[in-house]
Amino acid sequence: MFIQTEATPNPETLKFLPGCDVMGEASPVDFPNLASASNSPLATAIFATGFVDSVFLGRDFISVTKRPGEWQHVKPAILVAIMDHFVACLPVITDMAALPESEASDDPVVAQIKQLIDTRIRPAVAQDGGDIVFHDFTDGVVSLHMRGACAGCPSATATLKQGIENMLRHYIPDVTEVRAVI
Repeated sequence: MFIQTEATPNPETLKFLPGCDVMGEASPVDFPNLASASNSPLATAIFATGFVDSVFLGRDFISVTKRPGEWQHVKPAILVAIMDHFVACLPVITDMAALPESEASDDPVVAQIKQLIDTRIRPAVAQDGGDIVFHDFTDGVVSLHMRGACAGCPSATATLKQGIENMLRHYIPDVTEVRAVI
């Protein structure tokens, strides 16, 4: 098994591409700490290296945010954890039903926002090892969660304001601002 890696705009996050589905068609999952990863043998194994702050599982990639230190010391342990997991044919998630589901909304503006995020924004940020998730729309303000490589990225504010906010305001006049929430 050959696992490729790609740098992301966030210098603390590296994108690992195992050459196979990670989450496949299921929604991406963010594990901000070891305690949240109890439902994922893969994320648990990556956290077990001792070098990791967070793990994000995307369609066909894994974004890992490291603790302070150099990637040259961290990367080999993470590669071994990922390779061992897939070679052993272990499940990525043990109980899909236990994962949080997105909330449905009857608001047509919210439906438009979510559609733009899913079709135009999410694929673009996934290329950098991240994800953007809708949180709320109130009084013209769209609140989004930034996950994976996007969380803590130095260019996240520019992405939100110059990219996402401009796109949403262009297509949906009711949108006046976009904010990141933790």
